[in-house]
Amino acid sequence: MSRADGQGLHPGVPPSPPGRPRRRRTAPRARHSLAPRPPAPRLISGGGKASGAAAFFRHLNQFIRIFYLQLVRLGLFAGFCRCEERYLWCLPTHPMNKQHFPFCCFRMLTRTPSVVAQVFLLLSIVLVIVIAVIQLNQQQILSPGLKYGIVVDAGSSRTTVYVYEWPAEKENDTGVVSQTFKCNVKGPGISSYESNPGALAKPFDDCLNKVKERIPVHLHKSTSVYLGATAGMRLLRLQNETAANEVLASIQNYFRAQPFEFRGAEIITGPEEGVYGWITANYLMGNFLERNLWRTWVRPYRKETMGALDLGGASTQISFIPEDSQENFNSTLPVKLYGYNYNVYTHSFQCYGRDEAEKRLLALLLQKSNTGSNVDNPCYPQNYNTVLMIKYFSGSLCTQSLRPANYYPNQLVNFHGTGDPGLCQEMVSLLFNFTACRDREDCPFNGIHQPKAKGNFVAFSGFYYTINALNLSGHFSLAEFNSSMWFFCSQSWAQLQFMLPKFEEIYARSYCFSANFIYYLLVYGYNFNAETWPQIHFQKEVGNSSIAWSLGYMLSLTNMIPAEGKLIQLPLKPSLFAGLLVFLTAMALLCLLFLVYLCIVSHNRKNISHVEHVFIPE
Repeated sequence: MSRADGQGLHPGVPPSPPGRPRRRRTAPRARHSLAPRPPAPRLISGGGKASGAAAFFRHLNQFIRIFYLQLVRLGLFAGFCRCEERYLWCLPTHPMNKQHFPFCCFRMLTRTPSVVAQVFLLLSIVLVIVIAVIQLNQQQILSPGLKYGIVVDAGSSRTTVYVYEWPAEKENDTGVVSQTFKCNVKGPGISSYESNPGALAKPFDDCLNKVKERIPVHLHKSTSVYLGATAGMRLLRLQNETAANEVLASIQNYFRAQPFEFRGAEIITGPEEGVYGWITANYLMGNFLERNLWRTWVRPYRKETMGALDLGGASTQISFIPEDSQENFNSTLPVKLYGYNYNVYTHSFQCYGRDEAEKRLLALLLQKSNTGSNVDNPCYPQNYNTVLMIKYFSGSLCTQSLRPANYYPNQLVNFHGTGDPGLCQEMVSLLFNFTACRDREDCPFNGIHQPKAKGNFVAFSGFYYTINALNLSGHFSLAEFNSSMWFFCSQSWAQLQFMLPKFEEIYARSYCFSANFIYYLLVYGYNFNAETWPQIHFQKEVGNSSIAWSLGYMLSLTNMIPAEGKLIQLPLKPSLFAGLLVFLTAMALLCLLFLVYLCIVSHNRKNISHVEHVFIPE
């Protein structure tokens, strides 16, 4: 049948009356109700995948409608929605919502929950960022506190107690150490107690009581005490090892009874004493560490180290980094500080300390004198007289070769000062063996190899005290030194009492000898000349810290003391911070997943509506 005959295309559809155009039938508009829907139409083409997806989303949407309806009936949700071109309050009790409530609430479900989810998502992200920023920026780094260490410098002529402190976290495995207290023990050096070791304890009491007041009581047990004995005890051990051990044992018994952690008493070697002095000098001069603009410790850029000259009572040391460390490898000692390695040349000259050198001079003068009881001393001031037992200077191991054949230890010798600078220099020169080197440039005296000294040097201990007595300080020319020395040695004993700021007989009578000894040691021994002499800086201390081997000893020991980590105080406890992060992150993820789900549902509803237009009824 043709279209002109008015026959419908589908069977069962009556033709339109003649003369009236036939209206095209359209599918009735679906009513939004919970009434059962007609059987699902069949797709003309496309297979079962589209129909299966459509069925799934219809069931899912129906479940959401029913679930949301139950929430509304319980009074847990209310909102505005558009129903039949009007905004009605979506409550089941509303008369206009009885019929259209399910569709109304479904439309609202696709709007209001998405807004709520977006708000919670944004709020969770903001809270996570805020909490993280507060936790990182408001944290306080608390120092684990200070550590303390005590070093007892048991020298040949005196004993000194030093107290050092450093931050417990340390820098590159080495503590940033500073001296906080210094106390001189009354009496001579510990080697003088060889005949009565038990009398050692009492002189220490006064200094130790002051140390206990300086260090907090709760840190006494964790504060280490180290005792290092130098050349005086080295000589005693060579001369009488049993007596040396008894002296050390007496000291150990005394310190073990103190509240501190005693780490032992030892006799350090000459090279160790020299290296520790070098470490001290360079540390205090800022050659190992310095603070930058951010107040952190860093290694100075292209800063050269200084050499160290130490003059003690029984020995003297020279230490420096030679120009070619590899060439002088056998005569250098490796040192590691603050993460860097250094090869330091050092040598200790036993019996060339100020006191032992003067004893050798007195023994030499006695040997050259015609009489055995009256001896002129050109290095003593004019009109100075003193009586000494022969064992005072000839009983030392350093003067054993100069001891007279008919040696009587208790024999008295009267020394008379003549104040002759020229003759004093001549006698002092005899204390050095310059012929053993046979004019070798790398051998200044006594047949000892020494690289050429280079760079700046700091001279401390006995060097400083002698220079200070000559009314000199810092650095100066060799000519100035010679002039001051000559003037000082020409003075009478009575005049010296008004020239010296601090007058002590045992030191005042020996300053002229010490000045001449320093001259020969530095000029003919270490090969300093008029050009390089100003490179020597004579100093006693830097800031509040004394230049002594004890500070270098403490710095080296802090390499073996474990560091403590910094304490970080956070605004929130770690457990609370972690819990909040987990909770807020989980909330953000859930909100994000819910929003993705709503997008998928909305997209599929549009696809289903589009597909229904091409469905045909079965």
